[in-house]
Amino acid sequence: MEIRPNAKLAFSLSICLFSSLFCISQSHQFFNPRGTFFSVGTAQHRTASVSMADVDGDGDLDAVIANGRHWAEQNYVFILTKGGYKIARLLGKELSTTYAAPLADLDGDGDLDILTGNDMAPNRIFLNDGKGHFSEKGFFGELEAPTRSLLLADINTDGHTDVLITNRGKANEICFNDGKANFSRCVPFGNKDDSTIDVIAADMNQDGKVDLILANRDKQQNYIYLNKGNGAFDETGIPFGTGTDETRSVAVVDLNKDGFPDIVTGNIREANVIYFGDKDLRFDKTLTIGAPDESTYHLLAEDINLDGHIDIITANNGSPCAVYFNDGKATAFKKVNITDESYDTYQIAVGKINGDALPDIILANSDFLNLYFLSRKK
Repeated sequence: MEIRPNAKLAFSLSICLFSSLFCISQSHQFFNPRGTFFSVGTAQHRTASVSMADVDGDGDLDAVIANGRHWAEQNYVFILTKGGYKIARLLGKELSTTYAAPLADLDGDGDLDILTGNDMAPNRIFLNDGKGHFSEKGFFGELEAPTRSLLLADINTDGHTDVLITNRGKANEICFNDGKANFSRCVPFGNKDDSTIDVIAADMNQDGKVDLILANRDKQQNYIYLNKGNGAFDETGIPFGTGTDETRSVAVVDLNKDGFPDIVTGNIREANVIYFGDKDLRFDKTLTIGAPDESTYHLLAEDINLDGHIDIITANNGSPCAVYFNDGKATAFKKVNITDESYDTYQIAVGKINGDALPDIILANSDFLNLYFLSRKK
């Protein structure tokens, strides 16, 4: 069939109208048909976080959704199938005020277990049977604390994954794993009055031991606490930032490839900041990214377009979530919105969902669908 010039235009328009998947992929770095077709479940919860991991041993990335925050709600494990997140399982028999649900092999049996960090309620341990079914084992940390995040890392280098608990306005805790998912020995870290929302473990002074980098809210100073060995940290922290930042998230990565780890802070009602590292841990060279009045609730550092440079992904509250693509020298970052819609996004997760080489992104949204977006190169 011959297509005349005017008919060609009509034909192209019809393709865009009836094949939105194709058209979106040609004009956006990330896509979700009609904006909301790809979602992890259909319920709208007060979701605080999402974690991606292979819980059933089939080689793909399932999703754990942590719901509630200050209000008790159900947490879920979503199993990824060839058609998306089509299987949902309850995590726990009780509703929880959950902020975080990270995964690691806690009992040494080769599969991934889950810890949940709950606000003013017991933090819980869930063990995996190897097929993505979880049973509750017990509690860890203080029974009632304002927990905001959990970080899993081997702090005392004994080969077992420990947990760091951040408690907003109360002492933070490190609970040490005995190798069988028992966390009975706990010690505080940081200042007892820290309003900590996030923590990262990274070797900042390059002595082979992981140090702690704290993101504090309520106009408190952000700090680095150096590791003294055997799970103990300096009592006096190394400050970074202005001292009055409202920091909710922190990432550590060498963005400019100079051999020193840099710190990226996600801030509330202020621009996000990159603090470039140096051998003296001064962090006085900085670069701001994002709008001056933006509220970033979470950020990650990942190579999204696989060009060998680490990019920054921001989960924003009240403005579109975005990826800032690194120019390779960390002197400029090109902003691309994941979506032009604004949600109350509390966290993001990055991983491969559809089987291609590019990492995809899940948004953990409060009072809206938890959406995921597939990456596409332009």
